Amino acid sequence: MFNTVFALEAAASGAAENTNAGGGGWMSWIVPLVMIGAIVLMFVFSSRSQKKRDKEITDMRNSLRVGDEVTTNGGIIGRVVSVKEETVVIETSRDGTKIRFLKSAIARVDVTAEDAGAATKQDNK
Repeated sequence: MFNTVFALEAAASGAAENTNAGGGGWMSWIVPLVMIGAIVLMFVFSSRSQKKRDKEITDMRNSLRVGDEVTTNGGIIGRVVSVKEETVVIETSRDGTKIRFLKSAIARVDVTAEDAGAATKQDNK
């Protein structure tokens, strides 16, 4: 069994030497160059999409307004009652429990203040 493996290995290395001796050495560089190019392209496209996502999240957090219904990264849902430079106070229940969070803890805006106001006006009609 080992003799067969060694024989196949020797034949493969001999064949490789014969192709390289004929000036075909540049062909052995094509595959690694294509792979490196593909990796670079994947890195560029993934970093661009990540930057775009980060900008969208930053814009969302900077546009928080009183009355927005938000969800935090921890899963707490509430209504914004105060917005400061780096913090947001949300009211989490009907009895008025208020919690202060960093803006970076806000995961998403579920209902904007405008949408909530429009829904309330329609319910009153």
